[in-house]
Amino acid sequence: MTNRRTTGTRRSLRRPAALLLAAALSAPLLTGCGSTGAAAPAELRASAPASRPAVDPAQVAATATATNAFGLDLLHTLTATPDGTGRNLVLSPSGLATVLAMLLPGARGATADELAKALHTDLTPQQYALATGALDRPIPATDRLTLRQSDDLWTQQGLAVSPDYLATLAAAFDTGVHPTDFKKDPEGARRTINAAVEKATEGRIKDLFGERQITGGTRLVLTDALYLKAKWASAFKHEHTTDRPFHKLDGSAPNVATMSQTGTFKYADGSGGIVGQPWQAVELPYAEGGLVMDLIVPAQGGFAAFTKGLDQAQLDRILGELGDRPVDLELPRFHFETSNELTPALRSLGVKAMFDGADLSGIAKDSLTVSTVVQKATVEVDEDGTVAAAGSGVVGAAGAAAPVAGPVQLHIDRPFLFLIRDANGGRPLFLGQVTDPLAR
Repeated sequence: MTNRRTTGTRRSLRRPAALLLAAALSAPLLTGCGSTGAAAPAELRASAPASRPAVDPAQVAATATATNAFGLDLLHTLTATPDGTGRNLVLSPSGLATVLAMLLPGARGATADELAKALHTDLTPQQYALATGALDRPIPATDRLTLRQSDDLWTQQGLAVSPDYLATLAAAFDTGVHPTDFKKDPEGARRTINAAVEKATEGRIKDLFGERQITGGTRLVLTDALYLKAKWASAFKHEHTTDRPFHKLDGSAPNVATMSQTGTFKYADGSGGIVGQPWQAVELPYAEGGLVMDLIVPAQGGFAAFTKGLDQAQLDRILGELGDRPVDLELPRFHFETSNELTPALRSLGVKAMFDGADLSGIAKDSLTVSTVVQKATVEVDEDGTVAAAGSGVVGAAGAAAPVAGPVQLHIDRPFLFLIRDANGGRPLFLGQVTDPLAR
């Protein structure tokens, strides 16, 4: 049984990603041809505490800040190349951080140290797991907000997983265990895990793991998936959407479907004090739950330099300067999916031992390692609101401004950054950039 929750339940706003850890052992790779993985195995549950352990609010706040910083690190790494700078990108910092929080309590030595450093946390692995699990507050589900997530642990039948590790996952994430026979039928297991992620994301994330990414040597899989569908607090009128030019990084300016409305939003701008580049920012609230989308728009010609220079302190300053202003807003519709192999990005952030002789002895005595980290994410923004989902995988052997006479103009006709977050808890659900609204 998948641990699956909807908004309004004990851990409602949590997982915008599904990350799988398939830790491959030095076992012979067997080719499975049956379908034993076609149906989800029965779930076994660890002995969770009668009541959830109390978590220090300061640790929860620190973990939200750390996740923001981790997300920006990933954004910088993934856009460091010319191809990366020029492409649309959406990722889920929270999803990847969550599944690594599920892994961290089982890591030891350099494996644990490097993971903690990349995650920007100095909490103990258990504290970090509990803080991550407690980060998001319950939000009642309504017809204007749907948020579903799932956390699962899939293990090779017979793998002796540490009871302490299972107890930590149960306490922090309410996660049980799916015994799975990777040895006998790795392809069936892959299909089962992919199907679970696809179902949890309402069909938005398909085939998270490709062929041969789960093998007969797989011993353990961690998955986390999130589906978000949220309506704007102030919807755009469909009849106001018109084709307008969007100035791409290559100098072309194709016409794209562009939404428009004038209203009071949280807005800020700057002429170089932050990141040394002029910018504008606006925050669009969703109708329920304290969720918002922040749009940060560098001046024409300054996108690459702005994005490269943006760090957590500067992002905090931008968000802290947002204040109520009348805004004449134009925003292109966009809908795309990003798929990233994140092993190189994590290596560049200093996570190396996890891939080179990992010490995951806190999970099981068997020798486990990690070979591949992947994430798929999708976002769709239109007149009514946003639909977003993400799946991640590790495969291993805002005060008010002074009144103004008229609305400030923010016509988003050039590349921009976006952040979907919980304005109350601060956790970043999705982060990305749009350089071409027509690209899918």
